Amino acid sequence: MTTAEPAGTGSPAELNLGLRLVLHGAVTWSIARLGDPVARLLHAPWRRDPYPIYRQLRARGPLVRSRLGVWAASTYEVCDAVLRDRRFGVRTSDGSYGDPTTAAVGLQLSLLELDPPDHTRLRKLAAPAFRPRKLENYRQRIEDSAHELLDRALAKGEFDLIRDFASPLPIRVICELLGLPELGAERLAVHGAALSGALDGIRSIRHLRQMRASTLELNELFGDLIEQRRRQPGEDIVSDLVTALDQDKLDSAELVQMCDLLLVAGFETTVNLIGNGVLALLERPDQWRLLCDDPDLAVGVVEETLRWDPPVQTTMRIAHEPVEVAGRLLPRNSAVLPMLGAAGRDPAVHFAPDRFDITRGTRGDHLAFSSGIHYCLGAPLARLESEIAFRCLATRVPELRRSGALVRRPTSVIHGLSALPVAASKATAGGRR
Repeated sequence: MTTAEPAGTGSPAELNLGLRLVLHGAVTWSIARLGDPVARLLHAPWRRDPYPIYRQLRARGPLVRSRLGVWAASTYEVCDAVLRDRRFGVRTSDGSYGDPTTAAVGLQLSLLELDPPDHTRLRKLAAPAFRPRKLENYRQRIEDSAHELLDRALAKGEFDLIRDFASPLPIRVICELLGLPELGAERLAVHGAALSGALDGIRSIRHLRQMRASTLELNELFGDLIEQRRRQPGEDIVSDLVTALDQDKLDSAELVQMCDLLLVAGFETTVNLIGNGVLALLERPDQWRLLCDDPDLAVGVVEETLRWDPPVQTTMRIAHEPVEVAGRLLPRNSAVLPMLGAAGRDPAVHFAPDRFDITRGTRGDHLAFSSGIHYCLGAPLARLESEIAFRCLATRVPELRRSGALVRRPTSVIHGLSALPVAASKATAGGRR
């Protein structure tokens, strides 16, 4: 069971929040013990492997109401329909969103928390930087960074695939896209874990303080960068957004929030995509050997990982009006959870869905990057970085193996690893084929 830590000598507001978190954890744990599938996804051990829960949900029907008051969609068809339906949004009819405690942190994840027309306006400003054709110009730099990071990791003998490779690679790339100076990968990884963990809601007073500290630090960082780019524009996304600010296409708060989102979302998905994919490969030596023999299958590894064990497991949509879904009439403001991880294992769409097979040859028949107007803006970047990472590992370290116990992240929405110790008895010198 996951519970909040004692509030200690915190403020009265923190003490009150701590009590609410303890009560919430106790209630959801009790409901989970009674067998509620959605409640079980909030707690260990069930969230470590959510896929049996998804099978249980599908067996009960494509849309199941939880005792927590939300509806869970577990088939590809219904998840996709809800995500594409403009009668659903991410806010309630009164404009509220998510966990109200995040207001105390000053945290907003911009595009993730907006409905049209604001969502449409801001997305249009950021979208050009993430077009696949433009990102291809970064391929060589990403490859060079991947090999450099792997050189350093291999020099240690044993290393942590997450800390030493999967995390710093996309952090380097998004910092360059944003025009940030080279920053400590480990520090930014801490920010990413704290802020992306907010998608599950605040877990404890410690988490609240981490979120507050990360938000303040990133806001200060981007505030300084925005002023620099106003004086001396560059070729980066922030320079483009500063131009939009000066043209009154967005305001100062929106600009900072957009930068926060682009930074955190720009590496969090990729870190977990690489980690989940490598773990799946190392646990299936036949699949790892296929990749090592044919590194061009790296694209297949990306897509199969996104289908089979996606970094983002679920999202939420709220009905803006009464809507009929899967034969059920949902009242206005009903909350629906499209289970993205469940959609990827739907046997109606995927043959032998529980089998990890990098030769499936399919692309995009999953919902790992969502669907509809909130389709992930950074999907092309995540695909490119992960493809390069898998290719680099297969060509450089064909003898890669696990060397210790893995550590999973204590979250339900974001599904990934905090640590994956690995080693290689043999590495390819020079690193390129």
